Amino acid sequence: MIYDIRQTTSYAYESAVSRAHHLLHLVPVARDRQRVDSASLDIDPVPARRREATDFFDNRTTVVEIEESHQTLTVKLEARIAVEAIAAIDMAQTPAWGSVRAATYACTDIGPSSPVHFIYPSRLVPLDPDIRNYARESFAPGRPVLAGADELMRRIKRDFTYQPGATTVTTTPSMAFTLRRGVCQDFAHIMISGLRGLGLPAAYVSGYLRTVPRPGAAGLAGADAMHAWVMVWCGEGEGGGAAGGGGWWGLDPTNALIASEDHVVLAVGRDYADVAPVNGVVLASGQQRVSTAVKVMPVEG
Repeated sequence: MIYDIRQTTSYAYESAVSRAHHLLHLVPVARDRQRVDSASLDIDPVPARRREATDFFDNRTTVVEIEESHQTLTVKLEARIAVEAIAAIDMAQTPAWGSVRAATYACTDIGPSSPVHFIYPSRLVPLDPDIRNYARESFAPGRPVLAGADELMRRIKRDFTYQPGATTVTTTPSMAFTLRRGVCQDFAHIMISGLRGLGLPAAYVSGYLRTVPRPGAAGLAGADAMHAWVMVWCGEGEGGGAAGGGGWWGLDPTNALIASEDHVVLAVGRDYADVAPVNGVVLASGQQRVSTAVKVMPVEG
């Protein structure tokens, strides 16, 4: 599937900003099953300095410094991205979750995709014992890891209410777990906390969902904004859809779906703090308002 992606993020400041320094995670990169045909980022006001780089997890970053006074900031992404569907897998043939946990603790790889980076508490994801106990219900001894993770994802979809405005970007997984409501970021953080609490590697993914549902299908929750889901490590071996496949698998607890061609990956990290679309410092006083508009449209033909 080929998509044209348009995202506009706008900030309106209560007082003029005299200087700003931002770190952006808004440019997609090629990944397994994902090809970037084009991508451009337009920033207004035009930065005095702009630098493209790659972070530890191989995400594309844009560092900008704005030195002129401004009361609004607008960042626009335009991209064309091709995404391949994931092949079918027999979840019952994935390794037992206990063996995946043991393999993770024995792993000596410290590269960007190593599971060892994704089993410990991170800035926004503590290891909450209540969330761990909730997750444990899906992982009986010897159960295949992907089957357990899939059930956990579906239980979150069943037990939690998708309600924009019920939480904020600073809401902790423990708070959202108690509320039993929130948005995609909350559900991803809850699932990550539960998996890591059991010793299973889980990463945070930011990205997009197709805006227009498939014919005859219901619309996807979170399709009109940036989206978030989870990647769980299923042991050594190639992921992406084969009987007994290992590697990393994307699971979307907001929609109870395995991430496939309806999901476009933007960035991967330990939690939202690693991949926040816009981060940084502004020299100003007062509050700010932010708005984001997203369109992910299939390209015909």
